[in-house]
Amino acid sequence: MASLVSSACRVVAAVVASVPIGVSFSPARASTVALPSIEPSARSLSVTLPEESGPSALPYVITPERRALLNTIRFAEGTWKGGRDLGYRVMFGGGLMASLDRHPNRVIYSSRYASAAAGAYQFMPFTWDLVKRSIGVQGFGPEAQDQGALFLIQRRKALPLTDAGVMTPQLAALLAPEWASFPTLRGSSYYGQPVKRFSQLQRFYRVTLAQLRQVRDQRRELLSSQSKPQTEQDSGPKRPVCTGPTILCGF
Repeated sequence: MASLVSSACRVVAAVVASVPIGVSFSPARASTVALPSIEPSARSLSVTLPEESGPSALPYVITPERRALLNTIRFAEGTWKGGRDLGYRVMFGGGLMASLDRHPNRVIYSSRYASAAAGAYQFMPFTWDLVKRSIGVQGFGPEAQDQGALFLIQRRKALPLTDAGVMTPQLAALLAPEWASFPTLRGSSYYGQPVKRFSQLQRFYRVTLAQLRQVRDQRRELLSSQSKPQTEQDSGPKRPVCTGPTILCGF
């Protein structure tokens, strides 16, 4: 959610005030899309099964469909980093935060632009303050950032489309005012900034969703096998305790 302020006019308060609270900016990137490369232990593969989700202080359960969109936002915002958790430390311009205890709230100047955006979803400081007030997350760690991004998705009334599990132009357009790297229905940025093509986002989303659903299914299969009682075939026939004559105890 990087608020764009040209270095030539970064002192003009009116420009800053005109940018909606969730707007993000991502510098221009290559037009080709790389398939998701995911570190197996990374949070980018972390999902919650309905049968596993008990009482929680977190407002949002992260399903494969929601995680796929979160990963796609990171891809669009330039914080994917091969699916590694390193992406949660990225500040505008590509530098890394030393700590995830709080939002760094530090303006970075890069090329013609300046922004205080930080994290996997490039939260602006005032956007992050809204997240904290609204859902009560603590710190600025990966879990808090994921929950904050889902709050912003819900705030844009895009959560039902997210849960449908299909990347549509309508879904991208709903998120375009929040993340400027997402295209409107016209295919351009909501703020006239560099933008990812919808076809790039859709392709990335489909591949990562397929991976996440496979992870979900494997976990379900494992949980199911662990919860089943042993079958007769598994346990084999049990030999009764022999209490009769000794000659019968060999059978």
